[in-house]
Formats: sequence, C-alpha cells, structure tokens
Amino acid sequence: MTQSKSSNIVTRRSVLAAAAAAPLAAPAVVQAQDAKRWTMVTAWPKGAPGVGTSADRFADMVNRMAAGRLEITVYGAGEIVPAFEALDAVQQGTAEMLHGSPYFWVGKSPALNYFTSIPFGMTATEYSAWLTFGGGIELWRELYEDFDAVPFYVGSSGVQAGGWFTRPVDTLDDLKGLKFRIAGLGGAVLERLGVNAVLLPPGEIGPALLSGAIEGADWIGPWNDIAFGLYQTAKYYYMPGWHEPGPALEMTVGRKAWESLDDDLKGIIEVAAAATAEQTLADFNFHNIEAYPKLAELGVEIRSFSPEIIEAVRAGTAVVLEELASTDAFTRKIHDSHMAFLEQARAYSPHAELGFLAMRNGDL
Repeated sequence: MTQSKSSNIVTRRSVLAAAAAAPLAAPAVVQAQDAKRWTMVTAWPKGAPGVGTSADRFADMVNRMAAGRLEITVYGAGEIVPAFEALDAVQQGTAEMLHGSPYFWVGKSPALNYFTSIPFGMTATEYSAWLTFGGGIELWRELYEDFDAVPFYVGSSGVQAGGWFTRPVDTLDDLKGLKFRIAGLGGAVLERLGVNAVLLPPGEIGPALLSGAIEGADWIGPWNDIAFGLYQTAKYYYMPGWHEPGPALEMTVGRKAWESLDDDLKGIIEVAAAATAEQTLADFNFHNIEAYPKLAELGVEIRSFSPEIIEAVRAGTAVVLEELASTDAFTRKIHDSHMAFLEQARAYSPHAELGFLAMRNGDL
C-alpha cells in the first residue's frame, strides 16, 4: 500500500526528530561533568553603559550557544582585580578572559596603542576594516603571544568627545598646568603642551572631578558621560575629540584556556565576538544620538576646540607617533601597517562618509 505524501513527511520528520534527540541525551551527562566555568574580569564598573553591557552581551551570547558546555561569569572592575590589572589576571590564571581596551596595559608594550586608537586616526569602521582584512588582527595576536593571550575585537564607541572641563580651554595657555584625566596617546600629546595628564580607572573619574583632584576629563560620549554624572561638576563639554576617533574594545582569552576548548566552542567565541562588535558600535551610536539633546537640558555648554589647539595637538601627534614607532622593530612594523591603511582611508573618505556628510549637512 502506497503511503501518502503527507505520511512520508511526518515519517521523515519523526526520524529526524528522533535522530536529533538521541545524541542530546547522552551529552547532557557529559556536559554536567565537563562544563567549563570561566571568569571574565573587566576594566569597567559592572554594567556600565556600552562598555560593561558589551561584556555582558558577549558572555550571554556564548552561554546560550554553548548550551551548558561553557559558562562565563562577568565581574566588574574591582570585584576581583582592579581595572588596569585585568590582563595580569588573565596571564596569572586568576581569570580566563577579560574585557577592556588594549591601551590600559601599555606598560607591557607601547605598541598596544595601535590596537586601541591613535589621535587623528581611523574611525571605527576603518579600524574594523584594517583589523579584519588589513592584517591588523594578525599583528595584534602576534603581539599578545608575549602575554600568553589571544585577543578578539568586540567593537568601538565611535568618535569620542573631547572631554569635560571646569573652565574654558580655548588657547594653548589655558592648557598649561591643567590636570586632565585621559588615556592613551592623547595624554602623551597633551603633556607636550604643558598638561598634567592623569590616567584614572573609569569608575574614579567622577569622584576625582568632584574633589578637584582633576580639572577635566576625557571619557567617551554623551551617553556614558551623562550616566557617570560628569556634567554635575564640569560644565564645558568639548566635541568632537581628536584623540580617539574609533577606540577598540577587546575580549581576550588566556592562551591555556583557549587551547583547552574544543573547536566548536572556539567557533562560538569567534562568532560571539564578531556579533558583539557590530552590536556594540550600534549601541553607542544609538544611545549617543539619543542622549545628545539632553546635554542642553542639563545646562552643559558644548564647545569646539580652537584651531590653535587643534594644530598644536596635530603637530604633537606626529612627534609622539614617530617616537612610539621607534621603540623597536616590531612596533615599527605595526606602525607602518596601521599608518599605511590610515593614509588609504584618508584618500578615500572625501569620496565616501566625509563627502556624503558634507552633502547631507548642506556644506557642499
């Protein structure tokens, strides 16, 4: 007797369902016995907008896809180790992974600046292009071999603001002696102009402004800066910044932990990192656009840096970058790769985003 077409479909579905269910039952026991429990330490206060939530988003994604075989628990700065000791914790095995930005550990290698952001450098989309297709990630991983760690790019905040100031800074004289919180090469550039650059963990920026320990601070952009309450003490907000046009966030795994993973779990981490990178940039763009009008409601005075200051920091950047590139042969190699793509991006941008934005805003 010939079966109907619908009967055949039901039969095939039943067989497929049974086949799919069969291998799941046995591994459930194995998963309970062999499941990996990983600790992620971060450079951010737990759940901080954009940065802390990026870490949580990544961990949640991996936990769901790994289905119990790998579970990541996220800890904020200070819960296990201080913000700037996250890479140390991974190297020492205190944590299997971290979420932060490479320039927080430049004491280990000044070349790490190239894997976060450089003044007047690449935007987030350009930076992602260099990392993904321009050889950047290979150089980054080669550098991290010295730290027994494997880095992954997990997004950017986009163009950052220039910072908060308790008084206007319109001339070079206004900068001299200024106590200003800033991370990365921007601090080295400002120090050449007489600024007292101070590196503080993100969670200490607001209290330092409130106490008067610093007179200004760079953080990220409207969304994060409002959330951190920086407007409560410093009313002058300079936008945009020149020092971090597309700073990178990293998720880094200790090499021993990475090599302990089966290939499918490595694939899950790779896919989750790529997805987190896209979502993180979208997250920052959406919330910064949404938060921007609130600045006026909070009594913030938005300003732009003067041409005098911009030209001075541009010239200082060239000097600082050449000094950095001269550190050693491998740093020079990274520098040359980074700068070569940056020059290509500069040539292209007037015919792409920069040109379009000028048209959109009626400047052409």
